[in-house]
Amino acid sequence: MKELTFVVALTTDDNDYQIEQAVAAENAAHRLGVKVRIVYADNDAIVQSQQLLKIIQSSSEAHPDGIIFEPVGGTGLPQVAAAAAAAGIGWVVLNRDVEYLTDLRKAYRVPLFAITSDHLEVGRIQGRQLAALLPNGGSVLYIQGPSDSLAAKQRSEGLHETKPANLQVRVIKGNWTESSAHKAVSSWLRLSTSQSSVCDAIACQDDSMAIGARKAFQELPDRASRERWLGLPFLGCDGMPRTGQAWVKSGTLAATVVIPANTGQALETLVQALQAGTRPPAKTMTVPLSFPDLGILATSRARKARAGSD
Repeated sequence: MKELTFVVALTTDDNDYQIEQAVAAENAAHRLGVKVRIVYADNDAIVQSQQLLKIIQSSSEAHPDGIIFEPVGGTGLPQVAAAAAAAGIGWVVLNRDVEYLTDLRKAYRVPLFAITSDHLEVGRIQGRQLAALLPNGGSVLYIQGPSDSLAAKQRSEGLHETKPANLQVRVIKGNWTESSAHKAVSSWLRLSTSQSSVCDAIACQDDSMAIGARKAFQELPDRASRERWLGLPFLGCDGMPRTGQAWVKSGTLAATVVIPANTGQALETLVQALQAGTRPPAKTMTVPLSFPDLGILATSRARKARAGSD
């Protein structure tokens, strides 16, 4: 039997979730006895499109049996998807809702499907975490992903659904990396308006961005300001065991949202579809979880509040 080969296209190698996605893909490939090639787009949608078109249109190398990719931009590369399907290459979209799959699934028999995190629920969980940490409301500095990211928009929408009505949100844009959040927060801190800003928490749509934000506050020259900012609860998303969850356990973060890596699941589903000739569901959603549990988070906050009043 021919050995199956796949390309896993990820957004960047400078993000803990994307690194975990790569590890999950490699582990699944080893378990399934298939080959994977992992490519990164350096958070550039044009680079990602060019990477994948080069693979699909190559006349010197054999086509992969499937492409599993996490989109950088907002479109999900419909033209590239159509080119892959026409070439007989399976196409799996990660962490993005894309409407074009409906038409492609009607036109082609190759496996075409999406496996995505429930980004609305990710945002809702973070809103509930803020409610547990700040039951009396207040103000939060919210570091979002890029404007063209549907995941960032959905996480923001979910957070606004569940956050306390008396919690005000001030938004700064990042790009899913530690360095982008560090730069964004450092720039914000140079504004005169930031000097008088009162915040009660720092919530980030990504654990790496939460760490980048902390580093920006750590660089403040004024000790009192530095300690005030660093004393606030920092929240992130992704919750990988070796990063986000570890940072919560160490106290670096107050909470994170665990978003399961899905490249392994995507590869397993794609291999089964190719070997058995089946058609996977058009979309499968993974389930995010709060870390720590919301009850534990609320109890911990209450304990700290009592200790501070003693």
